Amino acid sequence: SIGQQLNFAMRQTNLFEHMVIQMVAIGEDSGSLGDMLAKVADFYEEELDATISALTTLIEPLLMVFLAVIVGSLIVAMYLPIFKLALTV
Repeated sequence: SIGQQLNFAMRQTNLFEHMVIQMVAIGEDSGSLGDMLAKVADFYEEELDATISALTTLIEPLLMVFLAVIVGSLIVAMYLPIFKLALTV
C-alpha cells in the first residue's frame, strides 16, 4: 500500500503551523527529515525559554508584593490586640 507524505498528513490535521509543515516538506524532499525536525524542536525550545523568562520576570515582583501583604497582615494581626489592650488601660 502507498501512504502519503508526512507534510500532507500534517496539513490535513490543522494542528501544525505553516512553518513546521514547510520545514517537514523540505526535510522530506531533501532526505534530511531528522535534521529539519531537530531545527523545529530547537526553534520551539528557544521560543518556550523566552516565554518562560518573560513570565518569570512578570511573576517575580507580583510574588514579592503578595508575600509583603501576607507578612504585613500577620504583623498587624499580632500587634493589633496589644495596641487595643494598651489603649484600654
